[in-house]
Amino acid sequence: MERIHMRRLAVVAAAVLLPSPQQLCGQGSDTLRLAEAVAEARRANPLLQAARYRADAASERVPQAGTLPDPRFSFGLVNRPIDDFGTDIMMTMNAFQLSQRFPWPGKLGYGQTESEHLARADQLDADEAEADLVARVKSVYYKLAFIDRAVRIMEATRELLRDFEQVTTARYAVGAGIQQDILQAQVAVASISADIRVLGERRIAMAARLNALLGRIAMDTIGALELPEIDGVLPSVDALLSIASSNRPALQAAEERVAAAQAGYKEARRELYPDFDLLLGYGQRPQFDDLVTIAVGITIPLWAGSKQLPLRREKLALESAYEARQLDLYNETYARLTELRAAADRARELAGLYRTSILPQAAAAVESALSAYRVGQVDYMTLLTNQMTLNQFEIETVRLTADYHEATAGIEALTHPDTGIEQ
Repeated sequence: MERIHMRRLAVVAAAVLLPSPQQLCGQGSDTLRLAEAVAEARRANPLLQAARYRADAASERVPQAGTLPDPRFSFGLVNRPIDDFGTDIMMTMNAFQLSQRFPWPGKLGYGQTESEHLARADQLDADEAEADLVARVKSVYYKLAFIDRAVRIMEATRELLRDFEQVTTARYAVGAGIQQDILQAQVAVASISADIRVLGERRIAMAARLNALLGRIAMDTIGALELPEIDGVLPSVDALLSIASSNRPALQAAEERVAAAQAGYKEARRELYPDFDLLLGYGQRPQFDDLVTIAVGITIPLWAGSKQLPLRREKLALESAYEARQLDLYNETYARLTELRAAADRARELAGLYRTSILPQAAAAVESALSAYRVGQVDYMTLLTNQMTLNQFEIETVRLTADYHEATAGIEALTHPDTGIEQ
C-alpha cells in the first residue's frame, strides 16, 4: 500500500510540477532547447532561404528601373555605287551614329520609386515568412513536448495499473475478489499500452515535421524538449493590435505595395507624354568634307486607346486591390489576435484550475478508492474509473500548458518582432 501511495504521488507531481527548462537541461546533453531549434530553423530552412533570395532579387531591380535605356551605336556604309562599290562619289560616306532615348521627366523617377516599394515589400514578406516559420517551429516543438510528457504520465499510470492488478490477484487468491476484476485489470494495462504506442507513432511523425522545419533529414533524432510553466501576463487585444499594426511585416508589406501601386499609377499617367530621342551622326567622306548630323525625335502615342490608357486603368485597379488586401489583412490580424488571446486565456485558467483543485481532488479520490477496494467496500471498476479519470486530467493539464505556449507563439508571430510575450 505504501509503495502504491508513493508512486501515486510521483504521478501527480509529474503532471502538476512540470520541469523547468533549467531542470531539463540538467537531465542530459541531448536536450533540444527551443532557442536552439528556432536559431537552426532561421539558418537552415529552405523556404525561408528562398524568401530571402527573392527579396535580394527584388532589390537588384531598383537601380534598373531608374536607369536610362542603353544608348545605341551604329555604323554604316552610305550611298556606295552598286556597279563600283569601292568608288567614292559626292554622296558616299562612312556613317557613325549614336542615339539615346530620354523618357519624359518623372517616368524613371516614379518607376524607381515603385521598384523600391516592391523591393521593401518583398523584404518584409521574407520577415513575415521568418516569423511564421518561428511560430510553426514552436507549435510543433510544444506538441512534441506534450507527447513526451503524456507518454511519461501514461507509463507511470500503467505501472500503477499493474500494481492494482497485483492487488486484485492477491484478493482473488484469498477468495476476497473475483476473476472478472483480474481480467479488467489486464485489459486496462493492455489498453493504456496501446495508447502509449499510438502516441509513440505520433511522436515519430511530429519529429519528422520538426526536422523538416529545421532543414534536417526526417529521421534525425529529436532529444528531450522544454515545456516551461505558464507565466507572464498577456497584453489586451487592443494593445496587441497596436503592436501588430506597427510591427507585423505582412501589414507593412501591404502598405508598401499600396505605395508602389500609387507610384506606378503616376508613372502610367506620364506614358501619354512623348519620350525624346537624341541622335548624333558623323559622316566620313575621304575625298570630300565630312558631315555632321544632329536630330531630335519624339514618340507619338498613336495607340493610346489600346495601350497607355488601359495601362492607367490597370495601375488604378491594382492600387485598389492592394488597398483592399491591406484592409483584409488588418481585419484578419485583429481576428487572429482575438482568437489566440482567448485560447491562451482559456488554457491558462483551466491549467490553473486543474493544478490547484481538480488534480489534488482526483488523486485523493484514487487513494480513497484504492483503500476502500482493498477492504471490499468498492468494486474494481470504481477504482479503475477513478484512476483513468486522474490520468486524463494529468494529460489534459500538460496539453493545456502546451496549448498556452502555442497560442503565445502565434501572438508573437503577429506582433513581430520580439514583444516580450513569451516569458
